[in-house]
Amino acid sequence: MNMPSTSPASPADIEAPRRPLVWDAPVRVFHGLMVLSFAGAWLTAESERWRLVHVTLGYTMLGLVAFRLVWGLVGTRHARFASFVRGPGAAWAHLRGLLARQPDHAAGHNPAGALAILAMLALTLAAGATGWALFNQLGGHLMEEAHEAAANGLLLLVGLHLLGVAAGSVLGRRNLVGAMVSGRADVPPHEGIRSAWRSVAALLLAAVLGFWWLQWQDAPNQPVAAAQRNHGQHGDHD
Repeated sequence: MNMPSTSPASPADIEAPRRPLVWDAPVRVFHGLMVLSFAGAWLTAESERWRLVHVTLGYTMLGLVAFRLVWGLVGTRHARFASFVRGPGAAWAHLRGLLARQPDHAAGHNPAGALAILAMLALTLAAGATGWALFNQLGGHLMEEAHEAAANGLLLLVGLHLLGVAAGSVLGRRNLVGAMVSGRADVPPHEGIRSAWRSVAALLLAAVLGFWWLQWQDAPNQPVAAAQRNHGQHGDHD
């Protein structure tokens, strides 16, 4: 009797298990908005014509950092600072392991990246605060120098961060960029988080877009306000 033959299933027919969710939606939206805001602020830094855009994006970054600080305390597992912030010793050990092709494969931020993130948040606050002072004509040349130093330091850290991500992806054989975009990574199932918290991400995005809209609505008044400030400044010297 001839028995019906069954061919083994091909790898394409077998659905691969979905990778665990590591990065929640608020962290990913924060990251994307910070990248866009910093790039836009840097490109418009020397342009008087795009001054309002520069100021708006600077204020946006301040608001995003404030959100990230709060979310770093009450957010999901890998978003909380307590889960990834370590000392310099742990950061150095991670870098040595990475160079030796023996990375520790942290599910969230690695110890070296964590220190870079904290430094970038601090420099963003410094750049935003000095920028606000300059916009309100406080501090004079010294404040201008401080603002430029903070911005340049932030640019340097962003460059180092990108190099670190590239090195971690190649040496650690992990797609770190893809993980931040999708939120999913090749980690053990128990390292995953349960919820993406898309509602919080939507509120964050709505708040930023709403702020930009308000700034755009106020744009016709900006030249008038600037002229009044300049007139008042000249009047003080008369």
